[in-house]
Amino acid sequence: MMRQMARSLVTVLLAAGVWHSVVVVAAEPIQIADRWELLVDRYLIEQVQGAVELRLHEPVPQEVVLVHDRPWEGNSCGYHTIFQDGPIYRMYYRGWNHNMATGKQTHRAVVCYAESRDGIHWERPMLDLVEFQGSKQNNIIWSGPETHNFVPFKDANPQCPPESRYKAVARGEDEYSKALLALQSPDGLHWQRLTDRPILTQGAFDSQNLAFWDTVRQEYRCYFRDFRAGRRDIKVARSADFLHWSEPEWLQFPDAPPEHLYTNAVMPYYRAPHLLIGFPTRYLPNRDSLTEGLFMSSRDGRTFQRWPEAFLRPGLNRDKWHNRSNYIWWGLVETASPLPGGNRELSLYVNEGYYFESQAAKTRRYSCRLDGFVSLHASFAGGEVLTKPLAFEGDKLCLNFSTSAAGSLRVQLETPDGRPAPGFAFSDCPELYGDALAQAVTWPSGRDVRTLAGQPIRLRFALRDADLYAFGFRDPSPRGLAALGRDQ
Repeated sequence: MMRQMARSLVTVLLAAGVWHSVVVVAAEPIQIADRWELLVDRYLIEQVQGAVELRLHEPVPQEVVLVHDRPWEGNSCGYHTIFQDGPIYRMYYRGWNHNMATGKQTHRAVVCYAESRDGIHWERPMLDLVEFQGSKQNNIIWSGPETHNFVPFKDANPQCPPESRYKAVARGEDEYSKALLALQSPDGLHWQRLTDRPILTQGAFDSQNLAFWDTVRQEYRCYFRDFRAGRRDIKVARSADFLHWSEPEWLQFPDAPPEHLYTNAVMPYYRAPHLLIGFPTRYLPNRDSLTEGLFMSSRDGRTFQRWPEAFLRPGLNRDKWHNRSNYIWWGLVETASPLPGGNRELSLYVNEGYYFESQAAKTRRYSCRLDGFVSLHASFAGGEVLTKPLAFEGDKLCLNFSTSAAGSLRVQLETPDGRPAPGFAFSDCPELYGDALAQAVTWPSGRDVRTLAGQPIRLRFALRDADLYAFGFRDPSPRGLAALGRDQ
């Protein structure tokens, strides 16, 4: 109670501008160690002053990577899953088509596979696995009862046996139409049931249900669809062995309005795996079943901050102002930027033209900056942001930031009572400007931040016409790129 009262007093005094003359009763520091921290929420933020806000950034539309016009595909292709597996990018999706006049399917759903070497140019390999209309010359990998929403992943659990290195969850049919079934594969192409019994039964499961191994929490997580007071919503369950699961729980969205959420696309963010992000689909049944993509994030896997503003609007594309288009499919991968010196960027994949009578569904790639979902954004008037007390490990402070040519960013390291750490004041920090994904901050004094490692400190950022996306006391790139190839 006393600590909470002290925190409240500090907040009031900071808000009043009494920053350096007050003896602050320090809260327990947040142990960030060498984690890469995205500024997607206010978890690390103590106080904001001036023209600074958390700003959501929309992804940029790129090329159509697949037109689903093969005989076994069609206007109802969906529930794509994308991940990088070593040098190969893999994509799994449902092949399906409907006669929109009658509402009936023209062929049964199948599970299809595509792959790429760069995440941009995709091919359908002829796999010779499943017969369709008398031929196996296709990219179909599964045609059993689990085809409606077959969603695979590569299991990063080090205890996973080779025959189960790839796993999938899918809704069954008939007596299992309200159940989630599990499948396994040694290579991602040849699949079989992991067990004949369902692994989860408390849900509707009529969406892109998904599962993954959480490397930070050392457990499997499954996020799936159910109905909550007549509204589409999301549940989560946990498991140690993928077969026996905890009682499902509803996700919590403090301060977010109740809305229909169709898909969830929850995943650990690979550059900061303690942070879970999601791209749920907002479904608007009273607006001709329009859909659009949202963004949310969580630090415990159950309570999510969900932005009410759209992350992905339909935009100037008539194919996206339509029933069940704009789904952000499950998967986020690094791809090369087309810009000179652009380095790497993130790609995600979105559908359009869904349920059209006269054309096949399409999958379009979108791109965004590494870590670039949300930033601390300052206008030209500028402002300052103060973090809560933190304890770190590492020897350098790296920033993912962008400024205009006239903008700037500076950082000051402080003791919990608001005094600049010797050698790390604003006056010691050169003005930063430019655009960098992980730029190390250097001080002319030559002082090394490792002298402050393990001690409670605060970071104070001064920004003007600038965006700060992420920071950490290490360069995230080498570890992040290595993990992307090995663990997804």
